[in-house]
Amino acid sequence: MRAAAAKKVQSRKRPERTAGSRAAILRAAGHIFAEKGLEGARTEAIAAAAGVNKALLYYYFKSKDELYLAILEGHMKEFYERASRVFLSAEPTGSALLQYVSMHFDFMSERPDYPRLIQRFMMARGRGFERLARKYFLPVSIKFQGLIERGIKSGELHASDSAHTAMSLVALTVFYFAAAPTLKVLGHTNPYGKVELARRKKEVLAFIRRALFINPEAYLK
Repeated sequence: MRAAAAKKVQSRKRPERTAGSRAAILRAAGHIFAEKGLEGARTEAIAAAAGVNKALLYYYFKSKDELYLAILEGHMKEFYERASRVFLSAEPTGSALLQYVSMHFDFMSERPDYPRLIQRFMMARGRGFERLARKYFLPVSIKFQGLIERGIKSGELHASDSAHTAMSLVALTVFYFAAAPTLKVLGHTNPYGKVELARRKKEVLAFIRRALFINPEAYLK
């Protein structure tokens, strides 16, 4: 009887684990880290927002730093996988380039917290920064530059420095989402609104065709 009672008490103390608990923690922590940063975020607030016991955070993640890295790696891995599918496609070089930019834009638009999370992460250069950057960002960057170089060699794109061109193309998307709070004040509209997103995406792709493509009309849909 005593053993059974002790086991019952122990089970009450053990944090409840469900299939969605880890996902709920990651979602809640992503919102809070984006708003408060790593240092400003509190595990109590994360647990409350996720609707779980604080002890459960430490069951899945050893520390707040590990939780932060897990959130970022989830985003970065998904982006890497989407980018890889574009690079492996049989599309002509110009079409693949526009497809990559379109994918990047959609990826960012689906994740309002991501721009602030990655911006804080890159500026802080915290533990794990180089590991994740080398694992996910570096191979994508190399393949994207290679795509631009192939387009130049094939005569589809104007001659340019592929590294700087890649940075410029990424900036067309990244700046919009990183500056979304300021753009909202300046334009009095929601940058994440359906109409504004469609407008921005259309303008980005049109700008790229005009700036880089020898025959931009050939890539109009």
